[in-house]
Amino acid sequence: MAKTVTTRYDVAEHLRTPEEMAAYLEASIEEARGDASVVAKALGNITRAKGMSQVAREAGLSRESLYKALSGERSPSFDTILKVIGALGLRLHAEPALKS
Repeated sequence: MAKTVTTRYDVAEHLRTPEEMAAYLEASIEEARGDASVVAKALGNITRAKGMSQVAREAGLSRESLYKALSGERSPSFDTILKVIGALGLRLHAEPALKS
């Protein structure tokens, strides 16, 4: 019987366009249910897809601090989130929540 070889799934390998990145971030925000570390991790995945060094440079942050902030192990400052979103070429917007 042949062995099945598996590899770890990396979402960053599948985020190719700004539209895919925006949709992934939007879905992550919805699924986070108030957990900022989930959003930070999603931003980290998007940043890796675009290139950590490039995003760090465009956001005015060091690559190391960007890795730490977007690891999902901590909640980055809102200032960092805004810088990263801008460097990724994305926009943050708000809309009214639907009341149930």
